Amino acid sequence: MEKYLYLFINLLTISFPLLRSFENRVHYAKNWYALFPAILLTGVFFLIWDHWFTVIGVWEFNPRYLLGIYFFELPLEEWLFFLTVPFACIFIYEVLNYFVEKDLFAPIVKSATLSLVILFLIIGFYNLDKWYTSVNFLLAAIILSFHYILFKGRYLGRFFLTYLVSLIPFILVNGVLTGSFIDEAVVKYNDSENLSIRILTIPIEDTVYSMILLLMNISIYEKIKSMKTIHSTSSL
Repeated sequence: MEKYLYLFINLLTISFPLLRSFENRVHYAKNWYALFPAILLTGVFFLIWDHWFTVIGVWEFNPRYLLGIYFFELPLEEWLFFLTVPFACIFIYEVLNYFVEKDLFAPIVKSATLSLVILFLIIGFYNLDKWYTSVNFLLAAIILSFHYILFKGRYLGRFFLTYLVSLIPFILVNGVLTGSFIDEAVVKYNDSENLSIRILTIPIEDTVYSMILLLMNISIYEKIKSMKTIHSTSSL
């Protein structure tokens, strides 16, 4: 049964958001026209990144917890990860948008974004000898900057709230994947390519990786939704 662990994590991740997609308040399913293109486009980017890092030995997957089905050196479960996790995280985003009417972080969006970009650039450039650290932090700085320029910070306050809330399931899921709660890690990291700073067994870089994944999905998701709104308005 061990070989079903990563698959089970994926199914558990998506199960509740999927079941609640049709409830009559958030109406998550009505936005699937924007959700799935966002997941697809972001997923392509991350799968290329994952494949590259797997090939050069930044991380590897433990066959003990996998079905044994691979595409381009990546297990089927890793492909599913980029469907189930964004699906669940954007569900959290929409739920928070519905139940938390005030954009709590709006007053600090500009300063927080600038601070994060500077911090990420410093860490990234200072650790160019570490693939996971440098690529992760430099890419996060680029994506944050691009999002702020594109949307003028419109969604970043909501994003920051969603990201902080999503850290709770993130620690649980990544805790399992990195070996916090099981005998061996599902995903094993080459510590010469990261800072060797861990939250439980989770590399600190994973928190930034999660930020990039969520922000890219939300950026594309909101862009598609805004394009539909503009088209609907212009046709009236």
